[in-house]
Amino acid sequence: MRVSRLMLVTLRDAPADAEVISHQLLLRGGFIKRVTSGIYAYMPLLWKVIKKITFIVQEELNAKGCLETLLPQLHPAEIWKQSGRWDGYTAGEGIMFNLIDRQEREFGLAPTHEEVITKIAGEILQSYKQLPVNLYQIQTKFRDEIRPRFGLMRSREFIMKDAYSFHANEQNLKYTYTEMNDAYERIFKRCGIETVAVDADSGAIGGAESREFMVTANAGEDLILLSPDKKYAANQEKASSHPPSANILKKGKPKLIETKSQMTIKELCLEQNFSPDQVIKVILLLAKLDNSLSQPILISIRGDQDINEVKLTNVISKHINSNVIKLSALSIKDLKEQGINNIPFGYIGPDLEDSYLKQSIEWENKFIRFADHTAANLESFVCGANVVDYHKIYATWSSLGESPEVVDIRKAIPGDSSLHDKNQKLIAKRGIEIGHIFQLGRKYSSSLEASFTNESGKKEPFWMGCYGIGISRLAQAAIEQNHDKNGIIWPLSIAPFEVIVVVANMKDEVQYKLANEVYLDLKDKGVDVLIDDREERAGVKFKDADLIGIPWKVIAGRESSSRKVELVHRTRKDPKLLDSNEAIKELISEISNYKKSLLH
Repeated sequence: MRVSRLMLVTLRDAPADAEVISHQLLLRGGFIKRVTSGIYAYMPLLWKVIKKITFIVQEELNAKGCLETLLPQLHPAEIWKQSGRWDGYTAGEGIMFNLIDRQEREFGLAPTHEEVITKIAGEILQSYKQLPVNLYQIQTKFRDEIRPRFGLMRSREFIMKDAYSFHANEQNLKYTYTEMNDAYERIFKRCGIETVAVDADSGAIGGAESREFMVTANAGEDLILLSPDKKYAANQEKASSHPPSANILKKGKPKLIETKSQMTIKELCLEQNFSPDQVIKVILLLAKLDNSLSQPILISIRGDQDINEVKLTNVISKHINSNVIKLSALSIKDLKEQGINNIPFGYIGPDLEDSYLKQSIEWENKFIRFADHTAANLESFVCGANVVDYHKIYATWSSLGESPEVVDIRKAIPGDSSLHDKNQKLIAKRGIEIGHIFQLGRKYSSSLEASFTNESGKKEPFWMGCYGIGISRLAQAAIEQNHDKNGIIWPLSIAPFEVIVVVANMKDEVQYKLANEVYLDLKDKGVDVLIDDREERAGVKFKDADLIGIPWKVIAGRESSSRKVELVHRTRKDPKLLDSNEAIKELISEISNYKKSLLH
């Protein structure tokens, strides 16, 4: 390929709306063009990167026996309603684009394909003898992001690889889950990027277990907590840890103390000389459910800790066997709308009576009560007395007469002790999610009535797994991890071109002739090579080559008359002046050795 025919238009300055370096460099290098908010055209350079990533993914998945397919992007609403996800994905802050056709039928543009593939599998896979099966596709997905940003990191249209496996038993699902984990590690290694595999929350996809693959980068939207020995890593949404030990409050007979105008834990501790970890913090929440009901929740947690809303949402959903659409703090306004006017905010205790809720006609009239283990483990504590201007001191759970369900709903933070070793203090890094694997279990096969006949001749739902890679996001994440002040540093395996041959002066026929010979020779030998044959100054060509991140440069310049060229690696500071034939041999050897190193 010749640069003169490449439609290459580069920018010297970063566009004002590009917040992260990888987005800036994609725009500056002419890799993408913005069509509207969250929607981009992939220009030829980026499309070459996408195709190389796609090829690596296909090779590794095919090697694991996966079957490539292509599923529809337009989904009928009925199957999403049958799985119970339609309202969650389309109502309120749901991310599914949805429409009504001319026959008044509802459809959605696919953000994911669990429903469609499960329906298809249920019609085709009738017997355990046909299992296991693992189907994958690589295609465009759509998500109606509330705030599209960071270029391809959080766009409304993106390219994704998604795979779905079907099994006769849980043991076989777990085996495939491990196999896909191995495939993912090979894919990311071959793409030349470093990833961290972390325990993760399954979110709206669901399932018993899931793992994310993260590229660590300052621009990452996820917070990862890791132990220094690398034996534990988890997304903060999922992470569990040992909190700091609490200051012990001596035991005594429970009694009331006046705490006028001490409505916050900070005010209470300052005036009464308590420590926040000696106080039970009580939080009232309202969970809006996918069955259109609303459920009040009462949470008790140690005063120095914060709630992890993802963990809490999962706990609530499991407890009541219904999906939580939205979780929000109960406000005085919410309560007044339900005719409830006497809850003593600022002085609420874990034993707040359900009778306060009986006036509500829209909510369940009993709290679901949970206590985080940090609160449950306190033998003596301070808490609200459910009377304005008063708290209880030396309270115990038995004295309150309360036995809420004990759960892990606290937010793990850097500095906590790792569960596997208390001497390992968790550290934080930002991460960009580029892959996610799930053990779905029977969630979708049960709701969609997709079953097979087992060895005993009985019908049972499939065991399922789900495995995703953000192809376009991976491309941008590679830049976030590999760049310098001059531009992108593409890993050679996914670079749009492996080598760029630069003609320093197009008016010099000797330079052009030698450069063209090198270009054609490299091309004949299977090297993915580009020649910069533009009528531009050498400095402009060098800057553009660095900006778009081509791993190797071969420069035909002043020494061309003696058939010598300059061989330059994108990140090394040791350019070599070599005979053109020697330069070609060295290039081919370097490229070959790099590719071999990725296969081990």
